[in-house]
Amino acid sequence: MLSVQIRKQFRSNARQPFLLDITATFAPGFTVLFGPSGAGKSTLLDCIAGLQQPDSGEIRLGEESFFDAAGALSLPPQRRELAYVFQSLALFPHLSVEQNIRYGLDKLTLSEQTERSNGIARTFRIGNLLTRRPTELSGGEKQRVALARSLITRPRVLLLDEPLTGLDSALRRSILEDLRAWYAANRIPILYVTHNREEVDAIGERVVTLANGRVQESGAPGAILDAPRSIELAHAAGFENVLPAIVVEHRSTDGVMRVSLDHAACEIEIPLGDGEPGSEVRVAIRAGDILISTQAPHFLSARNILPGIVESLETRGTMVAIRVKAGAIFQVHVTPGAVRALDLSPGLLVWLVIKTHSCHLVR
Repeated sequence: MLSVQIRKQFRSNARQPFLLDITATFAPGFTVLFGPSGAGKSTLLDCIAGLQQPDSGEIRLGEESFFDAAGALSLPPQRRELAYVFQSLALFPHLSVEQNIRYGLDKLTLSEQTERSNGIARTFRIGNLLTRRPTELSGGEKQRVALARSLITRPRVLLLDEPLTGLDSALRRSILEDLRAWYAANRIPILYVTHNREEVDAIGERVVTLANGRVQESGAPGAILDAPRSIELAHAAGFENVLPAIVVEHRSTDGVMRVSLDHAACEIEIPLGDGEPGSEVRVAIRAGDILISTQAPHFLSARNILPGIVESLETRGTMVAIRVKAGAIFQVHVTPGAVRALDLSPGLLVWLVIKTHSCHLVR
């Protein structure tokens, strides 16, 4: 069990004063650190690794202390026996793949080095690349080599700072499967920083959300990221619509409350939550959770049906982002096929359909 209780104040002319104030425990298994840029995720990893020193607190792995401000103890990084994989990878360009992954095994015999390198090469499927140089590798192959080089030393904790950035979905899934296979035989705490929701779902164990240098929530990814409770987390989790609102009334018997959006431009129904009538709140809605119709819908279970005008359409790969003014401004995502079938264009009258439970109250 990795236990962290630290505080670190940053005083830089280039940024506002920032306080990292973290208390958390990380059991063996995958823990995703998720949150907006500048939340403190990478700084937390640096403190655990010994690359930065907190002002106060303690970092422990089991009964062993890595850092203890009260006892004036701070183990250097090489004595913490951790592995840290950065986004930049930092492979040695003048060494072969095999030489890269064996780097750091100089205290082992040649036969021990060979046994370990062959084993880790099989796990990450790079056995056919051992004689190549990093410049001869694809992006996915470089990621596998970087992981193999870090894990061949058999670390007690693995720190991963957005290691799969820039890879396509299929490659990310494949590499995560290999990492899971390695973990099955080496059950250690793994802290994984990512902004990618797909990676969070693929890892699928535990997520700890950070904002403004503090832990916000922790738990199962779906429970935390599908119903964000803060504006920062809503944006980081991919909620395109985070709208200011005023609570109008509670309907406790129906389990809902009504709120007015964007200075009373329109009203919608959302699940019952905190906030007395007249109080200011925010409502988060995913663009993909909003349906669009060119005719007034009838006899639907969805409680929020809003007439509006299409303001713009923008194709983004396999999705079209539509901006609709329906009292408030909403972002709606549909497929190109839906745009053609509905003949959507700027100026068209449409109706937005939003289920009550697609609306999330955030702080």
